[in-house]
Amino acid sequence: MFEKVLPIGTVVLLKGADKRVMIIGHCKYNGSDRSKIYDYAGCVYPEGYTSPDETALFDHEQIDVVFSLGYRNGKQYEFQKKLEKALAAMESEKDSNI
Repeated sequence: MFEKVLPIGTVVLLKGADKRVMIIGHCKYNGSDRSKIYDYAGCVYPEGYTSPDETALFDHEQIDVVFSLGYRNGKQYEFQKKLEKALAAMESEKDSNI
């Protein structure tokens, strides 16, 4: 399939959902709740971002179908590598605290 980090602008369908979602961010908390970091933030597609209350937070495992990958270039690949490294460090830290 695809890497763990999909680029901004990627359009997906989540498992059990009827509407498509476009990825607009990575590693997001749900408000002030810092107990869980979600892999992605998204907005409904094709409507787009309408308000913070309409933003979906989801993890990579919840993606059922990838319809379109967002724009990718050298900058995006650099960002992806840094983000994957940071995520791996966070997972390692979390595992050592258990």
